[in-house]
Amino acid sequence: MHNRFVSLVVLLIAAPLAAEDAVVRFTFAGRPVEGQALAWNSRQIFLLARDGQVLELAPAQAENPSRVAGPLRSFSQAEMRGTLLAEFGRGYEVSGVGHYLVVHPAGQRDQWAPRFEQLYRSLVHYFSARGWQLAEPRFPLVAVVFPRHADFAEHAARDGLNAAPGLLGYYSTRTNRILLYDAARSGHDWAAGADTIIHEAAHQAAFNTGVHSRFGVAPRWVCEGLGTMFEARGVWQSRTYPHQSDRINRGRLDDWRSHAASGRRAPETLAQLVSSDRPFATAPISAYAEAWALTFFLCESEPKKYFTYLAKTAAVPPFSDYRSPARLKDFTDVFGNDFAMLDARLARFMAGLK
Repeated sequence: MHNRFVSLVVLLIAAPLAAEDAVVRFTFAGRPVEGQALAWNSRQIFLLARDGQVLELAPAQAENPSRVAGPLRSFSQAEMRGTLLAEFGRGYEVSGVGHYLVVHPAGQRDQWAPRFEQLYRSLVHYFSARGWQLAEPRFPLVAVVFPRHADFAEHAARDGLNAAPGLLGYYSTRTNRILLYDAARSGHDWAAGADTIIHEAAHQAAFNTGVHSRFGVAPRWVCEGLGTMFEARGVWQSRTYPHQSDRINRGRLDDWRSHAASGRRAPETLAQLVSSDRPFATAPISAYAEAWALTFFLCESEPKKYFTYLAKTAAVPPFSDYRSPARLKDFTDVFGNDFAMLDARLARFMAGLK
């Protein structure tokens, strides 16, 4: 193990190349692998593969390593389609529209790729209309639609996720894929799971266009605030529904007002939200509501500052800690440190929503 680690490190630091040029090739589990080394130590290597997935492996698992002149070349749409067909095998087809490739049951009319592409374009339009031109995705965007919840749960378990019966889908930063269960095939209307699909598609688009960093630590409130904001039809269908009232996530607004009316909403709520992910573990309903409320308020009232703050969070070095003091400083550098005033402004804004 030690010798293989040394050989890999020598390959990675032998030449004064930029980080994006640290590309290696080796054999892993009997198959050739090529990717960009994102981070490594004596126990593990994080490698960005050509299909956009992040592989985590021990140095002893990497046989016959060699250096490849970078930068890493992404799979083309055609190459990615071939790898997906080989991975999922008989019973599935791969359809594509625009930036998306969607794995779905064979013989089923493709209804998913156009939806995902529409959602992607909606996010890009939302930001560009407010002055932020997003980056093009580095890899083809992949979504996988399973016909049965059992199939979905089996693949979710590989990502370390327990797919409860009510879970319809999720986005994984490790695989860079959306996985979802086609509830409509079980008699449920597509619209019943639309919020989940829109939410996860917003995550995937944001992590692939520079809004968030896949390899940094994005604050939970930033990710979930943006995801819940995009659930509103006036955000993802802004051309059809142009009014502010259409951009309100009614469910999250009700949750926020209920939390505020309960008297449990403390003066330090916002400071706790922006400095730690803990509220999502201790009080998830109110945390999601607060994340939506703060995101919506900032996007509606101070979009340029909000985008400046997003750029700060996206610039956190890959695989580094992003602790509470740094999170708080990045926020207050942009919005100031008077949380009492910010909270009062937020409360007035929420009260004014019809």
